[in-house]
Amino acid sequence: MWAVKPQPTAAPRGTTASDRTTEAIETVFRLEYPRVVAGVARVVRDVGIAEEIAQDALVAALEQWPRDGVPDRPGAWLTTTARRRAVDLVRRRETYARKLAEIGRDLPVAAPPEEPADPDGIDDDLLRLVFTACHPVLSAEARIALTLRLLGGLTTTEIARAVLAPEPTVAQRIVRAKRTLAARNVAFEVPYGPERTARLGSVLEVIYLIFNEGYAATAGDDWLRPGLCEDALRLARVLSALMPKEPEVHGLTALLEFQASRTAARTGPDGAPVLLRDQNRRRWNRMLIARGITSLARANAHAAGAPGPYALQAAIAACHAMAFTYEETDWPRIATLYGLLAARAPSPVVELNRAVAVSMAEGPAPALALVDALAAEPALRGYHLLPSVRADLLLRLGRTAEARSEFERAASLTRNERERELLARRARECG
Repeated sequence: MWAVKPQPTAAPRGTTASDRTTEAIETVFRLEYPRVVAGVARVVRDVGIAEEIAQDALVAALEQWPRDGVPDRPGAWLTTTARRRAVDLVRRRETYARKLAEIGRDLPVAAPPEEPADPDGIDDDLLRLVFTACHPVLSAEARIALTLRLLGGLTTTEIARAVLAPEPTVAQRIVRAKRTLAARNVAFEVPYGPERTARLGSVLEVIYLIFNEGYAATAGDDWLRPGLCEDALRLARVLSALMPKEPEVHGLTALLEFQASRTAARTGPDGAPVLLRDQNRRRWNRMLIARGITSLARANAHAAGAPGPYALQAAIAACHAMAFTYEETDWPRIATLYGLLAARAPSPVVELNRAVAVSMAEGPAPALALVDALAAEPALRGYHLLPSVRADLLLRLGRTAEARSEFERAASLTRNERERELLARRARECG
């Protein structure tokens, strides 16, 4: 769990210099947390201990920065402090003597390069952390939960919302995963050969979920968490360099490039969400769209058969990216692609998205039938987008009273303040 709950960066009137320093510490720690944990884990070879040491570094910052001032490179300060404590711990334990000899006494302070010069000799602590957390000794659910905690810095509540699972279940998965990795002495490394391929599916899923949490935060006061999107996109690009012949790696990278291209247009000046149909497409990042097109072409070029789930989602995102107006969107093609995705990777969420596409291609009535068929899905119980989509369809059918009720229900289910405000506003607009 986070020791300090992240707070808004804007300081209210009347705050002291000490208050502003504390807010700066919380902001830096939120941004640097995954890198600090990854750097320490390389030393101690235990992600649970690495998290504890990262928390110790935060406590040190809370003690020293208000007195001495925020350092010029606060992220490097946290990383260096945490690594020194890690080395001290290793030195105190005779059982770690061999590992200490391997890493040496002079640990690098600077962060690793963002892109690897040699993909097969990659030196990236974050990527090591992903592959370690996705080790086969863990269940698929545990791999996802642990990596979202370590790399995304998500709370148990946020992870539970992201994977549609109860909070106690997620908490148990994380605790057991840490114990298993420590008990089995899992190496902190990027694997090679068949072992790397075997872990790839979980790694891609984790990166995808991290990006989604940044793209539409499940909880909190902010609709977007750009830091998570940037980390996920960076990891996807690193994987593309590491595995140039893996079509789904390029498919995921293309998907994230397309999605990230819309970030600037997804919120208004006040931070409120802007729906897709209302977005100013001139604010979409054309460079990221071009990168997405390139990655999607690579995915298709290396595909041995039918496109995989990530390549299909990237193709859907490409349809949006290539439409200069909302009205020009090729909704029939999107509906077809969602049908292919539902056949390749069945999921209630995919079916819900397909219903949205069908509503645009064929009208709200057939789409409402698809949505109503999903009402009994256990995985969507408490999922706020189900009543939100249903409300939109009812509104388009002129059933405003029912639409208002569904928007209100959706607003009561979401834990994101910005999204709650949007859904409540849409309910009021129903009259």
